[in-house]
Amino acid sequence: MKIDSLLSISPLDGRYNAVNSELRYVTSEYGLIKNRLFIEVEWFKHLANTSKVKELPKLSIKNIRYLDDLVKNFSLNDAKRVKSIEKRTNHDVKAIEYYLKEKFSNVKSLDKYSEFIHFACTSEDINNLSYSLMIKDASKIISLNIDDLIKTLKQKSIKYSNTPMLSRTHGQIASPTTMGKEFANFVHRISSINKSIRSTVLKGKINGAVGNFNAHVIAYPDVNWEIVSRKFIKGLGLEVNTHTTQVEPKDSIAELFFHYVRLNNVLIDFSRDIWGYISLGYFKQKLKKGEIGSSTMPHKVNPIDFENAEGNLGLANSNFQHLSNAVVISRWQRDLTDSTVMRNIGLCYGHTNLALSSLLKGIYKIEINKDQLKHDLDSSWEVLTEAMQTVFRKHLIKDGYELMKELSRGKKICKEDLHHLIDKIDIPSEDRQALKDLTPSSYTGIAKTLAKQLKDS
Repeated sequence: MKIDSLLSISPLDGRYNAVNSELRYVTSEYGLIKNRLFIEVEWFKHLANTSKVKELPKLSIKNIRYLDDLVKNFSLNDAKRVKSIEKRTNHDVKAIEYYLKEKFSNVKSLDKYSEFIHFACTSEDINNLSYSLMIKDASKIISLNIDDLIKTLKQKSIKYSNTPMLSRTHGQIASPTTMGKEFANFVHRISSINKSIRSTVLKGKINGAVGNFNAHVIAYPDVNWEIVSRKFIKGLGLEVNTHTTQVEPKDSIAELFFHYVRLNNVLIDFSRDIWGYISLGYFKQKLKKGEIGSSTMPHKVNPIDFENAEGNLGLANSNFQHLSNAVVISRWQRDLTDSTVMRNIGLCYGHTNLALSSLLKGIYKIEINKDQLKHDLDSSWEVLTEAMQTVFRKHLIKDGYELMKELSRGKKICKEDLHHLIDKIDIPSEDRQALKDLTPSSYTGIAKTLAKQLKDS
């Protein structure tokens, strides 16, 4: 029965339905069932290629194609059939086994070997590999938005590399920078974390009920099951965890999720900074015909995309953190607390993806307001006191810092105030002129250069 999106409990499946359309087929229960089916089929094929498992001969090309098509063409109706079997078994992985046996019964040359489906496996052998593949696929999907974000921020970094602006430390005006340099700071951070995300290799296991190949060895004592399982797991693009209980302890998943937490925290930082710059008038937002900013104040153009991003990044991190903490703990050789928790992986990725989409939308809408940037710089000559006291120190002017502090702390000063003091200080004429030529807009150090020093992510 189709449920109207207005009745969805989660806004990811309701209000924000369209944003995560691709993720839905990966992180939903349908996606999990399809991955389980894939693992069961691949394990059956792998056993058939293991020479010492003599009771299961090599498969014909026709049978391999039939098995591959079961996965490739797996539909929503097929998933519903699995769920109907689960109602009887009250066991989700066993339902996959019985579903496959139904499919094997249609092919005589496969049906006789159907007992090798789920051979020597515990449910967690199937589940840990299925979830790792799910997470890999979900990461690939949102990596496209991460790459787009990095690319967009790089463009802003270069475009605004020489656009001076006041910094603010502790919320107070500070030494100038450029808007491009501030974008570059985030490019550098996001790119670094993105590399960590991409380099994290998830682990897997297929070693039986408590991790010792007990059933495998009793059935086929002459098979080197460590080699067989290693080859299988490596073939899935995963790393082998040789020492487990019934559960693969998911330390690699926790590591990956904590990288996402780091990423999302940086993006929260970015969202708040841009929100603040919009509030200061450093950015204007493009208007869209028909949009309304406030139900009562007609003038409003609110930074809703950055607020939406911040909120969803926080929700994503709550889920990422809880999963990271919960899934690495299991009582003795197995308990099921991780089972229900792992079903919420889609929330982690869905809220992150929604936030990335909102950020990209918001960044597209902002335009620099050079007049406001210039106005604030021209009104803040006190930021040059850092430059002056540093040059005074260079020439061993006693209490140079204190001189500038007395002149400027907590006060508004102008160009003439600074020049009057410079003329009174005994420093070489070259440095005196350099200080007098300095303006808040030109006092940006190497910000322009740094804004353009961006490596590929």
